[in-house]
Amino acid sequence: MILAKVLNKIFKKDGMILEDSSGQKYIIGNPKKDKPLTLKLLKDNLKWKLVLDPEIEFPEAYMRNEIEIINGSLEQFLMALVKNLGREEITTASYFSKKIFEIARLVSNFNLPGKSRKNVEHHYDIGGEKGEKLYDIFLDKKHRQYSCGYWKKDTKSLEDAQQNKIDHIIKKLDIKNGEKVLDVGCGWGGMALELAKQKGCEVTGISLSKNQINYCKKKARELGLNNQVSFELADYREINGEYDKIYSVGMFEHVGRKFYNKFFKSINKLLKKDGSFLLHTIGVVDKPSPPNKFINRYIFPGGICPSLSQITKSIEKTGLIVSDTETLIRHYDKTLLSWLERFISKKDLVKDMFDEKFVKMWSFYLASCAAAFRYRDLVVFQLQIVKNFDSSHPTRDYIYS
Repeated sequence: MILAKVLNKIFKKDGMILEDSSGQKYIIGNPKKDKPLTLKLLKDNLKWKLVLDPEIEFPEAYMRNEIEIINGSLEQFLMALVKNLGREEITTASYFSKKIFEIARLVSNFNLPGKSRKNVEHHYDIGGEKGEKLYDIFLDKKHRQYSCGYWKKDTKSLEDAQQNKIDHIIKKLDIKNGEKVLDVGCGWGGMALELAKQKGCEVTGISLSKNQINYCKKKARELGLNNQVSFELADYREINGEYDKIYSVGMFEHVGRKFYNKFFKSINKLLKKDGSFLLHTIGVVDKPSPPNKFINRYIFPGGICPSLSQITKSIEKTGLIVSDTETLIRHYDKTLLSWLERFISKKDLVKDMFDEKFVKMWSFYLASCAAAFRYRDLVVFQLQIVKNFDSSHPTRDYIYS
């Protein structure tokens, strides 16, 4: 079988058993002798579909219960596969399929304000009230952060990692009491509320998710911070005013390539002359690449992870200056695995809220992304951006002092 030959080329370490729909078994690499990890295909056409376009065919088959993983979990299979695959493509056919998808999407995808709202609603407002409960299940309990945590050597929990991330960004921004701050893509509001509490500043958070804004406003009232922190259902292109500090965490992935220039022009307009902006975004370490088909179709429509060259090229066109760059490696895989563990522990509840297909879809989303951050091409970029040299710090000592 061609699929078995393809997998044998990939698996240089460890191995598995591939079993087709007729029960024929193929040894891939060097599997464990006792209870080897086994991938069982329940449909005959998968033996060629998974060769031609594995990025979408595998997760869809998994969601349709046409694939079984025996003697292991989905996470274990994906980690083993991506560890062996690294940053290479599975097949030549898969590479060309992705390039065709990239061209088609480049022509058709326009994240204008209306389209951006629909894209955000697809993920963050999913299932109405049920969607809000979904995020309660797997995110950290204190701040409800839906972005990469910051894992130090002694970090033990997801809650600690997310607090570390918030503290790290607050220190980087060097926010002073009474300053005016804008949070572009505020999520569930945890960072804006913690920042206001720590620094006594005025914070405005914006999002295109109704669920998020309603939750944020409620949380601000509960914490007695609603006179200090405000939240608006708004697009970044609709905001006016001037701010001392601006930050955006986990939102830039939704902007879209055609609008990178517009995004940074908007930041330039909103940032005071002596202000600073922090951008925290998922990115790829390779040259610009197409979005993942599965993620784009089922999880984040309109989303794409930029390369560092794409980000800096657009920044340069606005006259803004990158004053510092930090790449967070092996942080998001830990965050995603923490989310996955919490999600799986409540999968029966999620199944009751949605259905079994949804449980499999989100399990694949979290597990595949964790594998990509651990072994493939994904990292998190944190860029500090200013308007002039006087606004930057000469060293990083102020962060760690």
